[in-house]
Amino acid sequence: MSTGLKGLDQTIHGVLPGDNIVFQVDNIDDYIPFVHPFCYQANRENRSLIYFRFADHPWLLPEDVKAEIHQLHPEDGFETFISEIFDVIERQGLGACYVFDSLSELSVDWYSDRMLGNFFMLTCPYLYDFKTATYFALQRDHHMTVATQAIHTTAQVVLDVYCNKGTIYIHPLKVWKRYSPTMFMLHARHGDKFRPVTGSTGIAEIMGSISQDWLDFSFQNLDVWTRTFGQARECLQQGPDNDQAYREAKILRDRLLRMAITRDNRLLELAQQHFDLIDLVEIGKRMIGTGLIGGKSVGMLLARAILRKNDPRWKEILETHDSFFIGSDLFYSYLITNGCWWLRRKLKLSGEILDGSEDVQRKILSGTFPDDIKAQFSNMLDYFGQSPIIVRSSSLLEDAYGNAFSGKYESVFCANQGSPPDRLEEFMDAVRTVYASTMRKEALAYRKHWGLLDQDEQMALLVQRVSGDINGTFYYPHVAGVGFSFNPYAWSPDIDPGKGMLRLVFGLGTHAVDRVDDDYTRIVALNAPDKRPESNFDQVRKYAQRRVDVLDLKENRHISHDFENVAQNASDLPLDIFASRDEEMERRAREHKMSTVFSYVLTFDKLLKQTDFVSDMRSMLQILQKAYNYPVDIEFTANFVEENLYRINLVQCRPFQVKGEFRTVESPGKIAMKNIIFQTRGPIIGNSISDTIERLVYVVPSHYTSLSMNERYSLARVIGKLTHLHEKNNSVQKTIALIGPGRWGTTSPSLGVPVSFTDINTVSVLCELAFMHEGLIPDVSLGTHFFNDLVEMDMLYLAIYPKREGHRFNENFLMSSPNRFPELLPDAASWSECIRVIDFENFDSKRNICLNVNALTQEGVCYIDRE
Repeated sequence: MSTGLKGLDQTIHGVLPGDNIVFQVDNIDDYIPFVHPFCYQANRENRSLIYFRFADHPWLLPEDVKAEIHQLHPEDGFETFISEIFDVIERQGLGACYVFDSLSELSVDWYSDRMLGNFFMLTCPYLYDFKTATYFALQRDHHMTVATQAIHTTAQVVLDVYCNKGTIYIHPLKVWKRYSPTMFMLHARHGDKFRPVTGSTGIAEIMGSISQDWLDFSFQNLDVWTRTFGQARECLQQGPDNDQAYREAKILRDRLLRMAITRDNRLLELAQQHFDLIDLVEIGKRMIGTGLIGGKSVGMLLARAILRKNDPRWKEILETHDSFFIGSDLFYSYLITNGCWWLRRKLKLSGEILDGSEDVQRKILSGTFPDDIKAQFSNMLDYFGQSPIIVRSSSLLEDAYGNAFSGKYESVFCANQGSPPDRLEEFMDAVRTVYASTMRKEALAYRKHWGLLDQDEQMALLVQRVSGDINGTFYYPHVAGVGFSFNPYAWSPDIDPGKGMLRLVFGLGTHAVDRVDDDYTRIVALNAPDKRPESNFDQVRKYAQRRVDVLDLKENRHISHDFENVAQNASDLPLDIFASRDEEMERRAREHKMSTVFSYVLTFDKLLKQTDFVSDMRSMLQILQKAYNYPVDIEFTANFVEENLYRINLVQCRPFQVKGEFRTVESPGKIAMKNIIFQTRGPIIGNSISDTIERLVYVVPSHYTSLSMNERYSLARVIGKLTHLHEKNNSVQKTIALIGPGRWGTTSPSLGVPVSFTDINTVSVLCELAFMHEGLIPDVSLGTHFFNDLVEMDMLYLAIYPKREGHRFNENFLMSSPNRFPELLPDAASWSECIRVIDFENFDSKRNICLNVNALTQEGVCYIDRE
């Protein structure tokens, strides 16, 4: 292969198939004299010539050359950009010639030299495998070592190009697998010939006239990232009265917002309203690596900024955050340097990404970090000391207006105890765990369902100090929970859904966001905090929180303990704020002459009735909803520093993927008892509905309870196959109602059916039967990741208590109707006694299964209707 310049071919001993040739230039005009001959030569040899156009600099190709042009948009994201290039390379096959615009323009669009290096480390070997010849340009002395070293190491040929007094010079820095006594000398171009400059006088004169910035010890090769943050700091130092500085500050703020905060237009508009330049500079000071800080970090910072600008008093109420942000570019760098990126791409191309994801997860979990990043990790951990921290996912798609990604990626607590090397290793394991969670089947299936598999989904990280204090050997906050500015569960006519709700727990918030199998939480309607779903104190005691999530500093891990154990482990805990004394229990203890009894029940009554907590939380949610112009979902903690003085730590804020209104439906009127399949008086979560159900899927409680634990997991997977039959058969999705005992999505098969949300994400109605064992009720787990998925999918949830007034359950109908299960899944026919599928499609077209549910009145009925 040839450069089209005979002299250049002689200098570098020709172009070998697979050569990636990088021209380091002062400006693009010095690159064009090499591009044009290369293009003409490709045409003469009838080789495919492809031009990747993505920069703002002048067009590179001659007007009369035949080439295939691909207009690319690096601003759409790294993954999209590189995938488009790879698709072209694969279609062209072997032996093509390629011309790229200046690589330096990519660091402008991606605001990062590290991502430029990542791009080259992936693209160069791929082109090499296809035996291509490819030209790249790079602006000299414009990039940090992390980029230039990656490019020089990966390229086959690197040429410095200089222009001095009208003469073009090349200086080969690297020519792979070739050598001559003069190859790496300075060469002057004379027509098509390149002659080595061998005399010291000539070399010294030419090289002496060229700036050698690397010799200046005060100079640093700054990239777009560091230069922009540096300019922002300088701008702030000039003061607010400087008009030029004011104009420059606005330009820099907008640039930094796109560099580090978000490229989502709706969030960007919010950020422009509420972030000042000084806010962005402060964020930059707490960043490790480059890139975006991700959705979770943006939501937390944006919510705090909104509250502060709305009313200065929030500065006193909110607990100060001192979080760190690990930029999204580091995620791709980690995947590339540890050989994981290619595995992930191959799986995506094969269409088997769900089946092969475990192999990529394992490789991610065994990867290593570069020394410079490990040093920054160590410095951060020195800052935190031995305070517990949490490493939280903060991907680009999380917590935006589109999809919530509730619980799809990991967040990892680090108790942060032990020696510095031990704490560093624990932290790096946590980072690896979050990175690996991007390849979890649940996360990939969620992205596939919403059409997001091909979108740029880098993983940034939010590292937060865990809110709370040490009590005995445990560490935890006094209160934690989730809040919604719109309440989708109105269990009483007195509840105004528009005023919002809270799900409260004592201790770490994991107890609030995970669906705890054998415990309960406090649900608070913010316009009527005294209203409880329970009707008396016996029920309050029965359905109160009994277990508390804490960080055990002695065991160095996250663990769950009995409330009594946690309370008695703390000497100065203000227990009366969160718990009420059970006077009946104390009376019985006195009667039995028991000297000590722990009678506290977690009711949060004093917190809700005798402090400003409810009004503060209600105000917070309404302010944030107004700013977002959308219902919001928050996570928070609260700690009392004095008896009536608390600080709220707002740790997360995102749009709540809910319709934001309750519609009502007309009652179906009187229905004959024999035609009722089931009837409920709540709890009901979701929107009202009056529609036809095409298929009922019923897990028979009496058969389910006879299964072993392993068999129950197997049954859950069968349910997943059944609810996704339309995907396998390319048929239209039916409206499915799923009815089963206990809790759907439990991690304890003794308490319900252990499906993942991916197994049932095609279901329209989810019914929980209070049939598992005495004392367990279907839990209204609003606020958990499981129920956020349910709300986002606009799935209707309802519970059925066959023994309660206003509830009915016609099991005879479900057991006597023809079971279509063995017909639909013949390979799983052995489960027919446990799983029944009822629809009238094939045997009785004159009957319909109808569902009428009014969420406002908490009433629902499923019945048979004849045409």
